[in-house]
Amino acid sequence: MSHQSDLISSDINAYLAQHERKELVRFLTCGNVDDGKSTLIGRLLHDSKMIYEDQLAAVQADSVKSGTTGAGKIDLALLVDGLQAEREQGITIDVAYRYFSTSKRKFIIADTPGHEQYTRNMATGASTCDLAIILIDARYGVQTQTKRHSFIASLLGIQHIIVAVNKMDLVEYSEATFNKIKQDYLTFTKTLDLHDIRFIPMSALDGDNVVNPSESMAWFDGAPLMETLNIIEIANDRNFSDARFPVQYVNRPNLDFRGFCGTIASGIFRKGDKVTALPSGKSSTVKAIVTYDGELDLAFAPMAITLTLDDEIDVSRGDILVGNEQQSVAVADKFKAHVVWMAEQAMTPGKQYVIKLATRSVSGSIALIHHRIDVNTLEHHDASVLQLNEIGSCTLSVNAPVVFDAYKTHKGTGSFIIIDRLTNGTVGAGMIVGIHDDETTQPVSAEERAARFSQVPTAIALTGANNLEAAYQLERKLFDTGHASTVLETPNAALVQAIKHAGLICLIINGSEFSDLSYDTEQNSLDDIYNALKEQKIIY
Repeated sequence: MSHQSDLISSDINAYLAQHERKELVRFLTCGNVDDGKSTLIGRLLHDSKMIYEDQLAAVQADSVKSGTTGAGKIDLALLVDGLQAEREQGITIDVAYRYFSTSKRKFIIADTPGHEQYTRNMATGASTCDLAIILIDARYGVQTQTKRHSFIASLLGIQHIIVAVNKMDLVEYSEATFNKIKQDYLTFTKTLDLHDIRFIPMSALDGDNVVNPSESMAWFDGAPLMETLNIIEIANDRNFSDARFPVQYVNRPNLDFRGFCGTIASGIFRKGDKVTALPSGKSSTVKAIVTYDGELDLAFAPMAITLTLDDEIDVSRGDILVGNEQQSVAVADKFKAHVVWMAEQAMTPGKQYVIKLATRSVSGSIALIHHRIDVNTLEHHDASVLQLNEIGSCTLSVNAPVVFDAYKTHKGTGSFIIIDRLTNGTVGAGMIVGIHDDETTQPVSAEERAARFSQVPTAIALTGANNLEAAYQLERKLFDTGHASTVLETPNAALVQAIKHAGLICLIINGSEFSDLSYDTEQNSLDDIYNALKEQKIIY
């Protein structure tokens, strides 16, 4: 199976040590439906001898049953599309991760979906990648999906792009067709932040220019895909200039040791360096860099280490240690970011979420949506909410100052996730653009107030002999479930409107003429009224 089977059989420890020292490259494949992403990955695994014999036999048997690739050909996509729904529909739904290695490098492949409805899946797969392979069907050229995936790759800061013009066998290996697609793609990407772009004509089904050079495309003088993956330079992609160390844990096993554990996000830390703890602003000097294997003189991203300092300054989980002369880092309670929304329930400004940035978690909200970005055309549209898979330019407001950088220069301290406070599920992800500009501040709207309390401001009249007691019981139930209401015993029109303008639910005693809804407390129990409000979407 492996290109180093002899070494494995003769000296397994030497093989493992050699394998451990190889550079790791993470890349994703993306493109339109049926562009051949899964087939390409299958071809890479097949031609590089990274498939077990029993696995290959099973795929061969499935290929005969499906009959999708023609007589005598293996459907290599079956190596990747593991979900039953993916095989039935012929599409990729979930992000599938595959691993292989060559004599030079180790690779992790993220096979991401092509459908627009799975944009969140692609963004998740792309977030940790060094390189993106964007497939284009040679018959159709640059499509809407090609533009969408290129934009997301640019947004997520992927440094290297390989444009794989696939299915060249179906256009008779035409050099003119390849050159036209190349020019069309370069014209489109002038507006994107993409720099290292390489083009390879190929046929993943037949193996042309995947691992071995194509005899049918002698006019192409570039390297095949596998060779390109082996030689492309990624070592300098990380930021080694600006030292950033988010503190994950304070380790104090005894009175003589106090260390700060975490993973270096960027830059280099050396013994004796001056560092500053943010957001407190207190400074000290690195006393020691401690690891499992002993102390080091220096450490760099993405090493996991423990730092000890000369001074007993206040540092806790969520703080960030930075180089003493770092000017680009920001400490603020508002920032601008691009947000990818990943939840079925729409994101609305004002609603409270948990914002997790590096090792710090704080409560906060999306204060303002500047615009929604059409991922197909890159046009900007006004938006009051973000729906599932939509991307927006937003201002976020958090309840305590956080330390951050621009995502373009610091992925580790420039990215964050948004967590729903009730379900604890991740509902969004973001890339920070920079500090919030106060000139964009707008008055708080009624919609924002409503979103904050997950309710529609409503005046509700309660009638019946026990209405006063029922009103205060209902107020307590609403408060306990995260909503905001108040009981009004002597109502008037102006006061009711003021309470609704504040985003509250107004529970009125003896004032049906001022109400939007009315319930008789003798005929409806407390639970009946509460459930009715949920059914009518007054509370949600």
